[in-house]
Amino acid sequence: MKKIVIIGASGFATEVAWLIEEINNCKEEWEILGFVDDNFENLPKYINGYRVLGDINYINQLSNDIFLIVGIGNGKIREKIVKKIPNRKFAILIHPDIKVSSTNKIEEGTIICSGSILTVNINIKKHCIVNLDCTIGHAAALEEYTTVLPSTNISGNVNIKKYTTLGTGVKIIQGITIGENVMVGAGAVIIKDIEDNCTVVGNPGKVIKKGDKNV
Repeated sequence: MKKIVIIGASGFATEVAWLIEEINNCKEEWEILGFVDDNFENLPKYINGYRVLGDINYINQLSNDIFLIVGIGNGKIREKIVKKIPNRKFAILIHPDIKVSSTNKIEEGTIICSGSILTVNINIKKHCIVNLDCTIGHAAALEEYTTVLPSTNISGNVNIKKYTTLGTGVKIIQGITIGENVMVGAGAVIIKDIEDNCTVVGNPGKVIKKGDKNV
């Protein structure tokens, strides 16, 4: 089996551990060595049966054949972590119950959770998260460090730029482009393009904040 360490030890990281367990229930593929987290001194020694190994520096003592996965919901934080540990191998984790076409391209570090459907010719770049029960239509594209929260529906030919977060239950009509570093609030319905560095809420989606690079 391939060995893997989960970066992060809070809520989503524990869900990633469960996702790996679900993969192993279908085919023994991964051995979870444990979690690393910079807050490890304030954490229990074990979380859901897996060791808390130390902080991010613990990775430096791991051999290069051990896979990593970043179980943290914030895309910009994921990027900061990845940049701290260059030349490491990152897993692709896809829940065994999802429906996904072989025409799709999914890059390293990406996590796709249970119940999701990815149709055809979809391009998902590095270190994206597609959470529970999402749908992604034909020829959609998610750039690096995108985060898609549960029950979101992305129609065909939609383009999501880097660092953007789509809140729970977001719906995006066909052909829309959502800019870089956008926060789309839960339940929003997006019917027109969104520029970079915005916060969008409502039905139809309305920009309530612009130009904030710290979104």
